[in-house]
Amino acid sequence: MSSSANTARDPEEEPEPSKIAVLRIHGPDRKGIVAAFSQLLYGHGCGIVTAEQSTDRAANLFFQRIVFDYSSMHTDRIAIEFGIKEVCERFKMTNLLDWRDSKKRIAIMVSKYDHCLWELLLRHRAGELDCDISVIISNHEDLRPVADTFDIPYHVFKVTKDTKKQVEEDELKMLKVDHNVDLVILARYMQIISDVFCNAFNHKVINIHHSFLPAFVGGKPYHRAHERGVKLIGATAHYATADLDEGPIIEQDITRISHRNEVNDLIRKGRLLEKNVLVTAVKAHLEDRIIVYNNKCIIFD
Repeated sequence: MSSSANTARDPEEEPEPSKIAVLRIHGPDRKGIVAAFSQLLYGHGCGIVTAEQSTDRAANLFFQRIVFDYSSMHTDRIAIEFGIKEVCERFKMTNLLDWRDSKKRIAIMVSKYDHCLWELLLRHRAGELDCDISVIISNHEDLRPVADTFDIPYHVFKVTKDTKKQVEEDELKMLKVDHNVDLVILARYMQIISDVFCNAFNHKVINIHHSFLPAFVGGKPYHRAHERGVKLIGATAHYATADLDEGPIIEQDITRISHRNEVNDLIRKGRLLEKNVLVTAVKAHLEDRIIVYNNKCIIFD
């Protein structure tokens, strides 16, 4: 009979766990940008994990996403942030730095359709969405049982023409003050949000809607698409802006339709697209893989 002794390692010999941050930069394309940021991070004792870059030649703009490990940095965050600011000023760049030491807090706004809500909650439970879902807001009671299933607070704000402005102010207070939300997801929320709301969450409100070729707006779009005999349907996830459905597009997908498909087939296929496209867009935002410019999105892998 043999036995093995457990020998404790000296804690000083154990490597520190990785501390991962994400830096996104964009601005005029010039020589030396990549080298400057690489040298900066190396000089502070940080190691680059991945780095992706892209160039818009027509606009002469450069974009880069750098994922770096700062577990062995020999300065501090303030020094690194100052260094990044200095390099950005030299190259006339804009930067977004996320130390990723806390999860983003999100809110979901819904009406009566439940397919996108279920998808978000199930993916979150499965660990596919790295965030905290703080609250669900609706203008109807219908989906409260779904929120209760996942033990998430559910608040109903009845919206009428006369109360819309006050209701939105109350919603903003709940999102900003009570829950300190970082991202709002409109998971088939069938109310138009105002410019004030969009500006309060600039590029932090993600909306999902159907996409048709040709386009059908208004009620019962799938019925109208079926009558027209469309051959493609799709879904678009975008950041909500004051221009309603004209915000920067994050993700899109399509599927083919044939003459054999009935209206219910279009609805089923459309909802499948909507929930998958929405989750993909939300995941990209949570992972800091998006840079917005000129009403467009750069999406890094």
